[in-house]
Amino acid sequence: MDSLEAELERARDLDVAVLADAIESIGFECTRCGGCCKGETDEPHTATVFPDEVRRLQASAVAADGDDVDDDDGDQTEYDWRDVARPMPYGLTDGPDGLEGETFEWALQTDACGDCRFYEEPSDASGAAGQDRSDDERGADQPGNGYCTVHEDRPLICETYPFSVALGGTSQPMGEAVDAEGIVRAHECEGLGRDIARTDAEELAMALRERAIRELEEAIAVRDAYEPMPAGPGEIVVHDSEGPKRSDGTSFE
Repeated sequence: MDSLEAELERARDLDVAVLADAIESIGFECTRCGGCCKGETDEPHTATVFPDEVRRLQASAVAADGDDVDDDDGDQTEYDWRDVARPMPYGLTDGPDGLEGETFEWALQTDACGDCRFYEEPSDASGAAGQDRSDDERGADQPGNGYCTVHEDRPLICETYPFSVALGGTSQPMGEAVDAEGIVRAHECEGLGRDIARTDAEELAMALRERAIRELEEAIAVRDAYEPMPAGPGEIVVHDSEGPKRSDGTSFE
């Protein structure tokens, strides 16, 4: 098995044109069905998010109900870390006070239904959060078309769904791989098989290459920064590229 460093070099050497050829061959057009934004039966939505992506979303997010996040004085403020991200549940166990243990990634925060907290259902498409977006972005008044309230700042894993690259050390998004073209894998999505413009395929390919590089860089940094820190009762430790953190995103001393 190749080392993470070797896989990182492979990711950096990925040819965007070749990736675009594969995406074009498979075909894809987003139908805004919301399938990739929703949790599955008895399993909440899980989308990996990097620490810097969490901070970017903190600074730019619009609340799912259409209201700005305000402090006690009514002034706009940033989202709390926990409004944006939660510890990836894999590796955690159920304790008396909820999940506890160690994990190695952050996932986008979910709502009470297990869906991504930044996804708006079609029935809410006319809400204030979508009023500044074009009809094309939010699918306004089109049955079945929800929208992302942080579309312009969405994480790379969302930007590149339903595609991934088959490199060791890179993560796989929700859904089984249902198609493949060379190193590119396509995961469950009703938009697969539809015609895609070459420019759109190239844009997706560039983001896919960037995501592969970022995921491997993150994995290497997590490995190098890791120090065993057993979680206490009711405690969660998240090891990311910046070191161990609490579930609220603050660092352990």
